[in-house]
Amino acid sequence: MIIFPNAKINIGLNITERRADGYHNLETIFYPVKINDALEVIEADKLSFESSGLDIPGRMEDNLCVKGYHLLKKDHDLPPVKIHLHKNIPIGAGLGGGSADAAFFIRLMNEKFDLNLSTDRQLNYARQLGADCAFFIENKPVFAFDRGDEFESIKLDLSGYEIILVMPDIHMSTAEAFSGVKPAMVKQSLLELIYAPITEWKNHIKNDFENNIFQNHVELRGVKAALYRAGAVYASMSGSGASVFGIFNKIPDLGELEQDNQVFYNI
Repeated sequence: MIIFPNAKINIGLNITERRADGYHNLETIFYPVKINDALEVIEADKLSFESSGLDIPGRMEDNLCVKGYHLLKKDHDLPPVKIHLHKNIPIGAGLGGGSADAAFFIRLMNEKFDLNLSTDRQLNYARQLGADCAFFIENKPVFAFDRGDEFESIKLDLSGYEIILVMPDIHMSTAEAFSGVKPAMVKQSLLELIYAPITEWKNHIKNDFENNIFQNHVELRGVKAALYRAGAVYASMSGSGASVFGIFNKIPDLGELEQDNQVFYNI
């Protein structure tokens, strides 16, 4: 059985406070986009994991799909499976690719082995694998808060726009991204700001990771500026980076960016 996990972008990201458990409370808008991995699971004699496409760092045991298998097996009589992941979503990009793979693995296993898991149970399993994994269970635009794993549905449809994503040759670690963040409460929530006209977003909606990351990686600041020069109505780094997206009324000419970066169109 095969399934195609998709990426997400963050429209705005406010780090509001540091939690006692070491994590941070935040608020953001998760929006699904059409950059996909391919995930296949077949029954096998023993549990195994293999990948193709982009290189996935780390041990097999640490992959979130493998962790998801062990998590489900605690509660269900599962046979061994062979997991194959073709990786296309850039890694270290702020696109949630690993989280998407984990959540879609839960969805796939639920369907393949008739586990009859409710949406709430799937969400609970996903939350145990990572802060933003749960988003990909329902996979629709949401206002996310607390650790980024509590959601409120929103009405946001960007299908009438062209979303272009630029991925520089930079891998951004979560530790680096959080190292320069200073949590602060917001005067106006993203839950309200997202309903402002999209032409106003650039004046009010920000990503708290950008200030420090743009100081350390000036090329990312240059990508965002180039997207605005090309006519973006809104541009931002996604999540903790390093990808930067622009929302356009029509497909732009990004010749200067295509020379040095990977560019995804119509996502």
